[in-house]
Amino acid sequence: MKFSCTKEQLVHAVNIVQKAVSNKPQMPILSGIYLNAENNMIELQATDYELGIICKIEANVEKAGAIVLSGRYFQDVVKKLPGETVEIVSNKEEHTMKITSNSAQFNLLSLPASEFPVLKPLNATTSFKIRDNIFRELIKKTVFACSTDEARPIFTGCLLNVNNSDVVMAATNTHRLSVKKEYLDDFTGNVKIIIPSKILNELARIMVAEVPSDIRIDCAYGQISFTFDNVYIISRLIEGQFPDYERVIPPDFATNITLNTDEFSAAVERVSLISRVSDYNIIRLTFKENSVVISSNNPDIGKAEESVPAIIEGNDLDISFNAKYVTDILKNIDSEKIYFSLNTPLSPASIKPCDDETYTYIITPVRTTA
Repeated sequence: MKFSCTKEQLVHAVNIVQKAVSNKPQMPILSGIYLNAENNMIELQATDYELGIICKIEANVEKAGAIVLSGRYFQDVVKKLPGETVEIVSNKEEHTMKITSNSAQFNLLSLPASEFPVLKPLNATTSFKIRDNIFRELIKKTVFACSTDEARPIFTGCLLNVNNSDVVMAATNTHRLSVKKEYLDDFTGNVKIIIPSKILNELARIMVAEVPSDIRIDCAYGQISFTFDNVYIISRLIEGQFPDYERVIPPDFATNITLNTDEFSAAVERVSLISRVSDYNIIRLTFKENSVVISSNNPDIGKAEESVPAIIEGNDLDISFNAKYVTDILKNIDSEKIYFSLNTPLSPASIKPCDDETYTYIITPVRTTA
């Protein structure tokens, strides 16, 4: 194998596929990045059997071939190379790969390409396309509400429900629920799958193109793949029945409050400085007399309190929440104002942007003795 390419493209590709390199590989080969050079293209692959990523870049290929290099060291080396162009030559007899850029030269030990589980295109049963900026928005508005508890895997992913032109993504950890709706063009059918939050977070990081383009989504039993630009990603799906999230969304509320998003968010952030060091991270919200008083009390540190103007329609109310669950949603609302809707101090509340009916966030209050 012998090829040359730009450092910029190579670093970009390595950074993308590195996300799928296994940290605790079942086999040594899974700690590597697979490179295949042919037809003036370099294909890089990595997989941990749950997530697989392919990225292709243009190159000047003088001699075709395939090889596997340590993912960690290959990434570290190419990022630090001094030149704008990189030349890579393999030596089969010595099982090494020579990497040259300007005056720098590295010889990395290689692994046999024949041992690498090369990724194959998914044999899809259902396929559809969605604009990458829309899909990125679906992820951003929901994935933060997923659970991190691997003992309950069903809650560690987002439900993607496509029903003809309607697309819904939902996430919950049983204490909060985030639901975002969008619309598709030119699709008929129904898809209902649970995608791991890990793959969704990686997708959101990779899909950064300024000009919107289509992302192709292919589904088969237990697997899903995403194709866009020069990237192909394949992942397992989470098996099981996602809870009926619509049942936990209250049909109406006794108290409805309108708040300035930035004012409320900044006040919650400040007051939660006192509470966030505790196990429960609790803030108390007191809605009365056209204001909300945000307070926290930590016996080991002290107290904090701040008042923010509010338009209150309905009953006055005292209610407590996990502060993180409140700040997380406020970071993901782009609207100038929000609706904060409540019933009782112990029943689920709703936080929504005032100008977006497609986004709903439900949060469960915390029972306090005070």
